[in-house]
Amino acid sequence: MGDFRPGPPQLRPGRALAHTTGASGSGSPHRSDGRPPQTPRGARRSDPDGRLGTTPPVPGRPTSFHRSPFAGFAGLLALLGLPALLFALITWQVVAHGPLLRVDSRLSGALVRPDRFSELLSDLGNVQIAVPVLVLVIGYVARRGRAIGTDRWWLPPTAAAVLMALVPAVIVPLKDWTARPGTPAVPPAVGYFPSGHTATAAIAYGSATLILLPWLTSAAARRTAVGICAALVLGVSYGLVRRGWHWPLDVVASWCLATVLLTSLRLLLSRSTRRRSSGTPSSSTGPS
Repeated sequence: MGDFRPGPPQLRPGRALAHTTGASGSGSPHRSDGRPPQTPRGARRSDPDGRLGTTPPVPGRPTSFHRSPFAGFAGLLALLGLPALLFALITWQVVAHGPLLRVDSRLSGALVRPDRFSELLSDLGNVQIAVPVLVLVIGYVARRGRAIGTDRWWLPPTAAAVLMALVPAVIVPLKDWTARPGTPAVPPAVGYFPSGHTATAAIAYGSATLILLPWLTSAAARRTAVGICAALVLGVSYGLVRRGWHWPLDVVASWCLATVLLTSLRLLLSRSTRRRSSGTPSSSTGPS
């Protein structure tokens, strides 16, 4: 009657048990055919270093957060070279009264509609509002860094303060040199290029965001901080143009200048973080 035999089943020669350690030709302690086991834990592989969800879970912030997003020549060219080149082009057009100013004038005429809301938005770029926000963030970051004994805790707050102090040192000479008159919506005067309110808002809110980001533990909080910063800067820029305080090119030039300065600050902070990380002895080797 074929293979039917009474009694318990017998092992057949040449067949390996699925969980026999060191099965012939398996290369795996779990399966004889070399395939991964059919359990989620066994089939799961770790993601590349620095990404959440690795097996086993890596506590804390991913290591990629501390790496500079501007690494490489292309990133430096995009975030330093292109804004600097555009700023130089706009400045040349303003000084030489080039054809770009005619486009700027027509665009301003189409956008200027003075109202109370645009005036309130432009006020967010006042020194009396933007700088105290930065001072509060500087104080918070300095206190947190010093409390936990962070190495070179003073560097981010100091760099942000120095960058803010550079704004009038750069903007005021440019205003005097270009001597650009204001729009028809303001009293006759010169010295409107580049926009000081836009530069103040971009540097104050932008540097505050940069030094605050490492202390935000969730990606959602970091995205919220960046979104608020962008909304404030864009709101100030819109208010200045809408109210007629500045020509559009005044605002765009300040964007370019602020991008160069904030990128320099980000590179400084990233380099400091990498140096601090490389100087920290690993847990496997212990202190030397």
